[in-house]
Amino acid sequence: MSQDSSERIVAGVRAWIASAAPGAQVPSNRALMAEYGASPVTVQKAMQQLSRLGLVESRPGSGTFVRAIRAPRSADYGWQTAALGTAPAGLVGLSSTQRTVAPDAIGLHSGYPAVELLPERLVRQALVRASRTDAALTRSPAAGLPELQAWFAGELASSAPAGVTPASARDALVISGSQSGLSSIFRAVVGPGQPLLVESPTYWGALLAAAQAGVVLVPIPSGPQGPDPEDVERAFAQTGARAFYAQPTFANPTGAQWPPATGEAVLETVRRHGAFLIEDDWAHDLGIDDEPRPVAASDDDGHVVYLRSLTKSASPALRVAAVIARGPARDRILADRAAESMYVSGLLQAAALDVVTQPAWRTHLRGFREHLRARRDLLIASLAEHAPSAQVEGVPAGGLNLWVRLPEGTDVVQVVRECEVRGVIISPGSEWFPAEPSGSYVRLNYANADPARFAEAAGVLGSVLDAV
Repeated sequence: MSQDSSERIVAGVRAWIASAAPGAQVPSNRALMAEYGASPVTVQKAMQQLSRLGLVESRPGSGTFVRAIRAPRSADYGWQTAALGTAPAGLVGLSSTQRTVAPDAIGLHSGYPAVELLPERLVRQALVRASRTDAALTRSPAAGLPELQAWFAGELASSAPAGVTPASARDALVISGSQSGLSSIFRAVVGPGQPLLVESPTYWGALLAAAQAGVVLVPIPSGPQGPDPEDVERAFAQTGARAFYAQPTFANPTGAQWPPATGEAVLETVRRHGAFLIEDDWAHDLGIDDEPRPVAASDDDGHVVYLRSLTKSASPALRVAAVIARGPARDRILADRAAESMYVSGLLQAAALDVVTQPAWRTHLRGFREHLRARRDLLIASLAEHAPSAQVEGVPAGGLNLWVRLPEGTDVVQVVRECEVRGVIISPGSEWFPAEPSGSYVRLNYANADPARFAEAAGVLGSVLDAV
């Protein structure tokens, strides 16, 4: 029977339903076959369509009936307030960097580079190849694929100075993104209720992980050259902290890179206090004017817990990172990760290993650097021309962001809101401070939005600053 016959049955039954009471029995299939001269298959298709439309419901053994339409009502979830109690520390909603915005907006808020800057072909091919291996069907070791462990360890060892015993493959733990690594490190190395030294400002995700782990943050001022080593020494002495979380290489949000002398001084401080430096090397692959200098490369006695991710340079979909730690600290972090997520997808690990071991990976990183340089310089120039009162604190030698200081006393929340109304999305700097902000700041990502619209975005920011 034709599709037209099925549609005639649907139209006829819908007209009958319009005058029927909810719960009324629909004419039987046999009656519909006789009325429309249709086959059983055609009638069945018509009834299935009516069911998908939510007009009828079938009751096995009884027949088909007109579905009762529930009157719409507003949902009331107020009961959950008492059931859930006070919100856990750190659960304050999404960061501004995680927002999804309208397609025509200029998004300078993102924490990731644009898709066109990523090695799309490498990633797609690697995922296809990985899907054809045993990694697609088997469980990987809790510490990660041995070959990927070796790659991460080898990358760090390549920066080790003469006389330093480099990290081994066993020291590397493959994890599902650096955020999960931070949570495990803070729980395993610091512990609830214990002090943790942090740069101020610093990565908002680290502040979130610290809050969820229950550690007590101790802010240390950090500028374009990183923290003052004397401040770090003083904070360890006063608090008895067992760890200092920092981003020595192209810090988020400031873009700061520690001079070698700062890294050496901080490493000596943590050694002297029997403590740890938790080094988040998130931007290892994002150098523009300088090369990364991991402090961990100079450590061979387990004082540095090192964290590196491939998310920003390969693909956000490849949630693969590594923690490199030695001794009991390594074992505690592994135990925490295994309890949290058992293991990282072998498929993703195999794909990540494929990507970073291809000759084209180095070619990609060289091109990536040039794209980041062009975008950074263009955004700086656009701000200088169209928003001169927004001061870039320092030209970052790497990373994805500009740390921009607004005129003293500026209401940052109002500026962010007004920019959004005009189609420009930026991030308020307050998200990166573990205590009260030291000034009026915003963070601008130059790696995600269309650079052809940087002048337009700077013009919007400039006009908003002039008006507030």
